[in-house]
Amino acid sequence: MTELLGRRTELDTVDALLSRARSGRSGALVLRGEAGIGKTALLETARRAAEASGFRVESSVGAESEAQFAFAGLHQLCAPLLDRVGSLPAPQQAALGVAFGQSSGETPDRFLVGLATLNLLAEVAEEGPLLCLIDDAQWLDQASAQVLAFVARRLAAEHIALVFAVRDPLGDSEARVLPAVDGLPELCLGGLDEASARALLASALTVPLDERVLERIINESRGNPLALLELPLSVQSVQWAGGFGLPPLDVPRRVEESFRRRVGGLPAETQLLLLVAAVEPTGDAALLWRAAAHLGVAADAVSHAESAGLVEIDAQVRFRHPLARSAVYRDAAPPDRRRAHGALAAATDPDADPDRRAWHRAQAVLGPDEGAAAELARAATRISARDGLAASAAFLEHAALLTPEPSARARRALDAAQAKHEAGAAESASELLTLAAAGPLDALQQVRLELLRAQIEFHRVRGGEGLGMLLDVAKNLAPLDPALSRETYLDALDAAIVTDGRGPGRGVPEVAEAARAAPAPPGSPRPADLLLDGLVTTFTQGYAPGVPAMRRAVAAFAGQAAQADVVRDSDIRRWGWLASRTAMAVFDDELGLALSARHVRAAREAGALATLPAALLVRSVMLVLAGEFTRAAEHTEIAAAATTVPLLHAQLILAAWRGRADETAQIHATIIEEAAARGDSTEVSLAQYGLSVLHNGHGDYPAAQAAAVRAFDSDELRHSNLAHSELIEAACRSGRPESAADALAELCTRATASGTPWGLGLAARSRAMTTSGPDAEEHYREAIAQLSRCRMSTHLARTHLVYGEWLRREGRRQDAREQLRTAHDLLSDMGAEAFAARAAHELRATGEHPRTRAAQPTDALTAHELHIARLVADGATSREVGTQLFLSPRTIEAHLRNIFRKLGITSRRQLGALLLP
Repeated sequence: MTELLGRRTELDTVDALLSRARSGRSGALVLRGEAGIGKTALLETARRAAEASGFRVESSVGAESEAQFAFAGLHQLCAPLLDRVGSLPAPQQAALGVAFGQSSGETPDRFLVGLATLNLLAEVAEEGPLLCLIDDAQWLDQASAQVLAFVARRLAAEHIALVFAVRDPLGDSEARVLPAVDGLPELCLGGLDEASARALLASALTVPLDERVLERIINESRGNPLALLELPLSVQSVQWAGGFGLPPLDVPRRVEESFRRRVGGLPAETQLLLLVAAVEPTGDAALLWRAAAHLGVAADAVSHAESAGLVEIDAQVRFRHPLARSAVYRDAAPPDRRRAHGALAAATDPDADPDRRAWHRAQAVLGPDEGAAAELARAATRISARDGLAASAAFLEHAALLTPEPSARARRALDAAQAKHEAGAAESASELLTLAAAGPLDALQQVRLELLRAQIEFHRVRGGEGLGMLLDVAKNLAPLDPALSRETYLDALDAAIVTDGRGPGRGVPEVAEAARAAPAPPGSPRPADLLLDGLVTTFTQGYAPGVPAMRRAVAAFAGQAAQADVVRDSDIRRWGWLASRTAMAVFDDELGLALSARHVRAAREAGALATLPAALLVRSVMLVLAGEFTRAAEHTEIAAAATTVPLLHAQLILAAWRGRADETAQIHATIIEEAAARGDSTEVSLAQYGLSVLHNGHGDYPAAQAAAVRAFDSDELRHSNLAHSELIEAACRSGRPESAADALAELCTRATASGTPWGLGLAARSRAMTTSGPDAEEHYREAIAQLSRCRMSTHLARTHLVYGEWLRREGRRQDAREQLRTAHDLLSDMGAEAFAARAAHELRATGEHPRTRAAQPTDALTAHELHIARLVADGATSREVGTQLFLSPRTIEAHLRNIFRKLGITSRRQLGALLLP
């Protein structure tokens, strides 16, 4: 790669990235450093080297003035590639079309846009390696930054290299932080070493320089290359004499100041033309000339800027350095900025690009202007339809500030606050609510404002005043919007369950009692209506009266209830988490497994990665209880592939059931640390459930009891029936069965009310452990008979285990062997290592040696590879598998090659024969 002074290590790193991409191992790299440190120069060197070795190179440059346009940076990168969009699946084509404003349609999830982008880049890379360069990435719009980071994390075997250049905000208060790229491989650029700095400065000097002055410049520049190059251009020659007049350096601010001085020396027309170019960063030269004509600026005015080395213009407009653009933009007087925006608004086609025209028009006005405000509000609606929440919020906020009429201003401020909240900007949303509160607002708008305040408060402090505020708003909404009132009551009830109802009057029973005031559904009951009614009945009248209503609700979400409206995938995505837990509450294993699977499918098909982790968590827990540990592990792998959110609770529960103490302890420590930061006690309770399972498996019953007591105290864990049986077993084995009397009574009551094999089996086992003599054996046999009729095979296996342990202690060694042998086989096959070891120990005590589990061909596969293998064995194509796992087809093919090699096979047909029954 072409040499840059003092950058051998950095060049080698980039060259290695390109070499790996050329050989089929894709990758990403984030270049970090202060302004002027050489990030752009390194990108340009990489561009030349890549093009020389056969890469196709595409690029995008973030711009401060374009940070509010959703997907603007992504469109800049992808625009030259859109001739290949027809090769994508229809949903992905539609997602890109809507995101780029080329078509209308339903709002695409941002991560579906990410999957489409990944596959588009992969399609292009099929023809040859592809290098994507993102300069000044700190100024990317939020949507583009998230999508490109999503792509970067999923690159594997596509012959793609993706490089971001990000200005380090340390020491530069004007640089934005870019959290989207956190965790990607980084290369931090520091200053040049002294020898390289001397050589670079010498190349720019036109007069000899005193050694002491030379030393001062090198020291104060801290090796910043742009500072060393710009200084000779920005300091008058008389100041070089002896160095006595040399101004102090302040890098990188000093670098930008040098551009400001250079711009300040240009003719006024040239400065105005540069300003137009700076506020229109797409680089469209034709648009620039139209705007210049509107201002009466001659085209040859640009020659002075070109001569000064600030800009190059042909078909595109390119500033020499991003700092040159920011210097022009920030140094311009407000009236001049408004003139530039006004000219661009006049030059922008309102049909082809109405949103950009609206933005420029709004920036051009001084004071309230209803025409500009209305145009911004209409643009915000279009942008929101393209899933540009942050951009939509910015447009709405500006529209509110420009609106002269008070009621319209309040309404737009309320809409802007809602968008800000959904975009994650709670502080800004609160400020806009203050503007909206100045009113006037009608009754429904006022309650909407109160609802938003409650939501912001609840998310700010879990279990704080927000829960009470939600209840107040739900009550006030009842006569105004019954459907929204019911949804708000359901939100409040879910919040009370999840937060364990911390605070006076915020317990689950109190919240449920308040929710009894919910208005009747305005039409046919929706699944969410049935769920609200079922939970309210349960927590106000008791478990048994609530079971039928809860079961109807779960059946409705599973699409099995004729009396409710047809369930939509959007309902599943929003309420599937609560509905799946309610299936566990009524001990319905079939509906719980079916609904949790549908929840995951709905989230994956929509690319709704915001809701996917919760769906995967419930699904993973259900699969663990069903004894399908390998498939549960596959779901944590899906989370790792699809999101940046690790499924810590799913990982902990799986590790606990597997009996892996060190792994469980490590995950538990992380959960406790994160829960403490958020003040979330339910997360701690769920972790305690995992610890109770781990300790019961290892036979440390006092520790298991201590953990199970904490889990049982949680409304959430009691609602989903996870903690009862663990507490009862630990208490009985610790010699303190009386301490689990409440858990036993509640479990037996719930089991009788539910009438399901899962509940009845757990209750019978628990009664057996607290009973002696013939009654105990009768309960054990009943438990095995019931649990054999459901899919919760972990509990069946553990029932054989405790029954066998009881039989051995009764002196019935032969009978004990039969139960312990069955338990050991089941537990070993599913991977419950600690419980299997418990069974093995008991078997040896009867005089029998347990069998050793035979190795399986699939043992060599990772959970991720096994999941891919199962999907392929079921007939899915590589593209279909990639869509499910948010990976490119080429990456799936690479995984398949590894799978075939490990299994010693050569075809998909052989894979199906190996994996399918």
